Amino acid sequence: MKKGFFSARNITGLAVLTALVVVLQMFGGYFKIGTTSLSFVLVPIVLGGVLYGAFAGAFLGFVFGLVVWLYGVTGADAFTAILFNDHPLITTLLCFGKGIFAGLLGGLTYSLLKRKNEYVGLLTAAAITPIVNTGLFILGALLMSDSLKANFVADGDTVVYFLVIGCAGINFLVELAINLIFAPALSRVIGVVRKGR
Repeated sequence: MKKGFFSARNITGLAVLTALVVVLQMFGGYFKIGTTSLSFVLVPIVLGGVLYGAFAGAFLGFVFGLVVWLYGVTGADAFTAILFNDHPLITTLLCFGKGIFAGLLGGLTYSLLKRKNEYVGLLTAAAITPIVNTGLFILGALLMSDSLKANFVADGDTVVYFLVIGCAGINFLVELAINLIFAPALSRVIGVVRKGR
């Protein structure tokens, strides 16, 4: 007989991953290579989607979005705060939407591919999550071109250049690399958790 999702073990695992998402998002700016922040926050989102399903990944993405949104609303993150002041609805939808869809699609990708090859499914989910997160960020931010141009884009540059190269480019590559590097370790964690069930 299959256990329901709301077992004590699943709730505990999801709670630990939720705490990790919050801590990694709050303190992620402290891990840097030069001026580029190393973002580890997508790793527990991928892990949640793989271990507990796509909706768990979406929930963890929601938590990630909530922390980003709160930082913007309170002014703790200047970039998000400026966008929120100029475009509160779009910024709110963007903060939550990119995290939710990244977690959801990462989990769905894994569940579709794991039947053929679990490791390929994990690696693909680890790649899809930052791709969706960054892609939705760029698309959503384009809706706020006026704010970006007025506050962040240097003379002579375009909003697209600022978003793709200046804002998301290096961060995306770092997020993707971190997820792909941690995928083998995640594979071991998944094996241990499943044996414990």
